[in-house]
Formats: sequence, C-alpha cells, structure tokens
Amino acid sequence: MLTDNEIAKRTKLKPIIEIAKSIGLDEDELDLYGKYKAKLTYKALERIRSKPMGKLILVSAITPTPAGEGKTTTSIGLSMAMNKIGKKCIVAIREPSIGPTLGVKGGAAGGGYSQVLPMEDINLHFTGDMHAITSAHNNLAALIDNHIVSGNNLGIDPVAVTWRRVLDVNDRSLRNILIGLGGKGQGIPREEGFDITSASELMAILCLANDIVELKEKIGNIIIGYSFSKEPVTVRMLGIDGAITVLLKDALKPNLVQTTENTPAFVHGGPFANIAQGANSILSTKTALKLSDYVVTEAGFGFDLGAEKFFDIVSQYGDFCTHAVVLVATIRALKMHGDVKKNKLAEPNPEAVIKGIVNLEKHLENIAKFGMKSIVAINRFSEDTEEELQIVIDFCESKGAAVEVVDYWGKGGDGGKLLAQKVVDSIDKHICDQKPLYDWNHPVKDKIKTVATKIYGAENIDFTDKAKKDLKKIEKFGFDKLPICIAKTQKSLSDNPALLGRPKDFLVTVREIIIAAGAGFLIPITGDIMRMPGLPKKPNAEVIDIDYKGEIIGLM
Repeated sequence: MLTDNEIAKRTKLKPIIEIAKSIGLDEDELDLYGKYKAKLTYKALERIRSKPMGKLILVSAITPTPAGEGKTTTSIGLSMAMNKIGKKCIVAIREPSIGPTLGVKGGAAGGGYSQVLPMEDINLHFTGDMHAITSAHNNLAALIDNHIVSGNNLGIDPVAVTWRRVLDVNDRSLRNILIGLGGKGQGIPREEGFDITSASELMAILCLANDIVELKEKIGNIIIGYSFSKEPVTVRMLGIDGAITVLLKDALKPNLVQTTENTPAFVHGGPFANIAQGANSILSTKTALKLSDYVVTEAGFGFDLGAEKFFDIVSQYGDFCTHAVVLVATIRALKMHGDVKKNKLAEPNPEAVIKGIVNLEKHLENIAKFGMKSIVAINRFSEDTEEELQIVIDFCESKGAAVEVVDYWGKGGDGGKLLAQKVVDSIDKHICDQKPLYDWNHPVKDKIKTVATKIYGAENIDFTDKAKKDLKKIEKFGFDKLPICIAKTQKSLSDNPALLGRPKDFLVTVREIIIAAGAGFLIPITGDIMRMPGLPKKPNAEVIDIDYKGEIIGLM
C-alpha cells in the first residue's frame, strides 16, 4: 500500500497556469510561486467581483477522535467526485500549520488519492502566508512596546497589554514568559506569552476580510490593551494600521493549487475552530463561488465548533448562503464514542457502534437548527464490517438524512460519486434556507447560553468572577452586539474532553471573555482550552526526514 507521500509524488500535476485557465483566469492574473502554486492578483479579484456565485457545500464532521475522521480527505474527494459526474466544482479549504504538522496531527492536505498538491509545500512553508501573519503580529507587538518606552503618549498600562506574541510552533514552554529583562534600556519587565500563529487575531481578520480596505479597517479596530484610565487602546490609535496591513497585502490573496485529479483548489487561511472561527478565508470561498458552479468547503473539527461558527460568524460576514451540509462519520469514531479504546478499534463491535451513534444523532439535530438538510458521508476504513456500516445507514435513514459510504482515500473521486449525486439532488430540491442560531443583538450571556444549550447540549452555563467582569467591560465599551466565537475543546460536545458520546446534565464554565474587536467577535474561553499547543511524547517530527536528493520522507 502506497503512503500519502508516495501517492503525491506519483501524481502528474498540471502547470498551475492550466488549472487557472480551466476556471477562467488568465496567466497575467496570477502571481506565480513556482510551476504548481499561485496567488490570484488583485486585478483578478476585481474583475470577477460582480460575477454571480455558485452553490456552496459545507463539509463538517461528528466529534473528532484520535482515530481520525478524514474530513479534509472527504472534502477534497467530494469536489473531485462532483467533477466526475459532470459538475464544475472547486474545493476551498484551510492552510495547514507547521506546529501540528510536526506535532501530533501531521499534515492537513488530505490523504491517499484525495489530496491537495503539492502536498509537501502546502504542509510546510507554502506561499509564506503563515510567516507573513507571524511577522505582522510580532511587529505589532514590538511597536506596542516601543511606544510604551518612547514616551507612552497614549498612556498604555504595560500590565494591561493584551497583545501576546505568536509563532507557528507547538511549544508549551512559551505559553507564559517574562520580557523586558536586563535593565531600563531593554524595556519594561512584564509577564507575556506566545500563542500559535493560527490563534492570532490577524489570522481571524485575514479570513474574515472581503478586501484589502476591510482588512485595514479590521486591523485598526484591534484592541491591543488598556490605558491607565482603563480605556481600550487600538492599533488605529497607535497610527500603525497601514503598516501592519502592508505586511499582509500578499497574504490576503487566495492561493490556487490542485488536487490529485487536477481539480482546482483554493487553500487559504488557517484559523483553528477550537479557538477561532475554523474556516478558510471568506475571500477564497467567494472567489471560488464566482469561478465555479459548485464549491466544497469545510469547517474545522466537529459541527459543534467549526460549522456553528461558519453559520453564525463566517456566513454573516461573507454574506453567502450554504446550500448543503455533508457530515462525515466513521465506524472507528463511533466505536470510540461507544467507549472502545483506540487499540481495539479494528475489532468488529456492532454494539459499540450503536452505543456511540448518539454523537452522530446530536450533530444531525444541530444541522437542522440552522435550517439545513443532512447528507452523511460514512468514510470507510478497511476493517469496517458490513453489519457496522448498515447500522449507521439504517440510523441515518430513520432520521431522514441521506447517507452514502465513501472511500475517497483509496479511490479518489470514484470513491464517492453516489454521494456527489445525492448532494446535487439535495441542492436541486431545496432552496437555500440557512438561518443563524441567534440574533447578534441579543445579550452576550444569552448568546453564549444559546450555543451551549442548543448545540453542545449543556444544562446551563456558569461564569467565573473574571468572566462576569469581562461582561461588564464588554457592555461598557459597546461590544455586546458582536457574535460569539466560543473557545472549547474539540474532543467533546461538552467543555470536558473526557466526556465522549452525547454528554448530558453538564455545565459549561466560561472562564473569561476576550474582545476580538478587529475580527469582530467575542471569545468566551471555556474549560482548559489553550491557544499554544504542546508537542506529544512522540511528535510526528521524529518520522520526517530528507534524503540526499532532497526528497522529503515521512511527511503525511
């Protein structure tokens, strides 16, 4: 059996200029990054601005497990299957982060015969977007500290600076640090820390901006801290919103690559769904919609995280409607939600599938809350038995959800043409009737409670004293009409990662609420969620190598 890396290297890629021409783009509308990667120019984005948009298909999943669900593989495979049944389709997904690539997760470019290529480039430095965001974020941090030591005209309280630094790494030792040591000339000593680049508010902003004008406006709105008089201080007040925007002018342009079957693919932006909105950029999704009849995109982690935020935040800022939702499930994951340990997943266990299927049930209920119909993709693995598969098929049909077994990993687009046809049939039968879960104008407490009770299944929510103070600050400064982007573990519907399946009778505890005024949402922090991951005991980096020819080994 070939590895993902071997399949990627054996795939015959078309020059990116040919891929661009297949969707109506000219060579002079591309900024080329070698033979197989390109960014669209602002000229191209302006030319297609007034074009009508195609139909959007959102791929989500049940609550993820260490067994893996293959959501990205399914997203890529579905786009290829759509083209195989004669529909013009583009896939638009997020960029991987190097930290998780070298850590526990590995790459995020799909797998098997359903990948975006060139896989190695995409999983590593790609077109430099992550580095641009890291540079812009840390230059902003440096400019803040410089302002403080150079007169501090805005009266910024050093201990009230909220703008931490970022790096695209998994490094627990950087979560909390001291800066400014070494004497008066080295700055003002204070506690600081690092987040991973994907958690940067600049990443969220890049993915929510419709154009460069909006990008600059959102950057100017960022609150970097508070003054001695406890008033918010913004990037615009520092007078550096233009400079930070300049550092991101190229990163804002969507990246164009291709799949293993030469389907056009936009891979752009990478906010995590457990700490941010978890979707690729609005600009790349809307660009794809203007260049194709159908677009497949995905929301990070389970439906309770990425998809909820996609409907309540991303779709609202992007002003587009989702025409179909595909929910990815696996027998392996359902067994884990049925209390089977990872090392026992290959053993047939229909009883565990039945026990764990309550997790799938909850996600199907959640999809309906947004006015959407469900189409379930059972991502098949070799050890799945016909009995186990039939249990899930029968369950989905009993709930009125369309369902198909797919194997995009092993067969590419041919592994799920029936699913593609069911998606098209669903889109043809139903008008786009997407609706948000809550009204942005509702009180912040009510918005949090709505998501926690209706989507997670919580009995109620609890606010710490810190969170209660944050609520008062949010109302005082007029940010209470922003949507909420709850930071929560991806491992459970609850805020406790140990509670699998469909937890009941639990509280969601909100520890604090961060105002992301630039991105345009509030971030209630729940449980023990952290914005800087750590490495596992045996990181993926230990299997990655390079040979004397410069060929990368072990990247997946």
